[in-house]
Amino acid sequence: MSKGTVVLAYSGGLDTSCILVWLKEQGYDVITYLANIGQDEDFEAARKKAEHLGAKKVFVEDLRSEFVEDFIWPAVQANAVYEDRYLLGTAVARPCIARRQVEIARREGAQFVSHGATGKGNDQIRFELTCYALYPEVQIIAPWRIPDFYNRFRGRTDLIEYAEKHGIPVPVTLQAPWSMDANLMHISYESGILENPKSHAPADLYLMTKNPEDSPNTPDVLEIEFTNGVPVKVTNVKEGKSKDSPLDIFSYLNEIGGKHGVGRIDIVENRFIGMKSRGIYETPGGTILLNAHLDIETFTMDKEVRRIKQGLSIKFAELVYNGFWYSPECDFVRHCIAKSQENVEGKVQLSVFKGQVYILGRESPKSLYNKELVSMDVQGDYDPCDATGFIRINAVRLREHHRLQGFSSSKK
Repeated sequence: MSKGTVVLAYSGGLDTSCILVWLKEQGYDVITYLANIGQDEDFEAARKKAEHLGAKKVFVEDLRSEFVEDFIWPAVQANAVYEDRYLLGTAVARPCIARRQVEIARREGAQFVSHGATGKGNDQIRFELTCYALYPEVQIIAPWRIPDFYNRFRGRTDLIEYAEKHGIPVPVTLQAPWSMDANLMHISYESGILENPKSHAPADLYLMTKNPEDSPNTPDVLEIEFTNGVPVKVTNVKEGKSKDSPLDIFSYLNEIGGKHGVGRIDIVENRFIGMKSRGIYETPGGTILLNAHLDIETFTMDKEVRRIKQGLSIKFAELVYNGFWYSPECDFVRHCIAKSQENVEGKVQLSVFKGQVYILGRESPKSLYNKELVSMDVQGDYDPCDATGFIRINAVRLREHHRLQGFSSSKK
């Protein structure tokens, strides 16, 4: 008798293929769910493999457009960067994947969902917090946290032996000696030989970006147009080529950024679960957009609003990294950030060249830049004499601080 139906987040790789068979072994009816969020994968082969292994149903969902519009664009509006460097490519993808997993589970009447995330990482938290937020009564099966499972499969050799015993096709290609996660926004590399933070990344590690040394000797000049803080059009100025749908815009920026080696970082970060990990990331399109958005935002946003928004950006990045996309506080922060973007409109021209993004110029109908007011050649509607009082008022506390220091010194 079946223990119930479980929707498994499935990749077609060794781990989740073994988990599929193991779940069946435990008495569950298994529905597999594979999300296309822009990774390079043979989705049809994965579907056939799941069917061959006895999945009750197989869902392959193309989520690329909603990934860009519902998750990447809010991250762009926020200038979301975790610990000053990481653009959250994996973290923004997890709630997108888990949201559809929950929709399928509800539709299919499944009481359980499952995933192949490890017990040490962030992804288990991101997946499960999303599932609980959107389907509170769901039960989660996390095999890598179940002693019977992780004691049985202590390494890749155990998984391969299990696969061969149960007729699970094992890839004949040599596995890269590190763990990878790929989607439309980025590719991440960690674990394996990268666990020594001093070890340099092998030259053949990077798949999304060229080595800047080998990139073209002429730049690409792009014009990116924003409305409400999100890109609505990108144009290659020299070629006259334009893209104007969200998925096409982001894919094209990935292409240009990858061609010029933009968006590589090698960092040690703080996982939410409490340990430090070394990660290497390449985020070409996201890095171009971060630079362009920062520029148009500063051009069009009030100074004090922007100061508050900078704090919200840090908070948003932490919430997303820690798995709280679907939380009341993250919903509140997203709404505040969206409000701040109402006047973030205009065009930014930039050059992409040898691993760098160079801002060339910008224009906006909602610009707060007043050429006459700021000009050194025209006085404009500004009386320089006013600066005297402004400076004196700001100097009051500095003078008082100096007086206090002198008083303290004299007492000694």
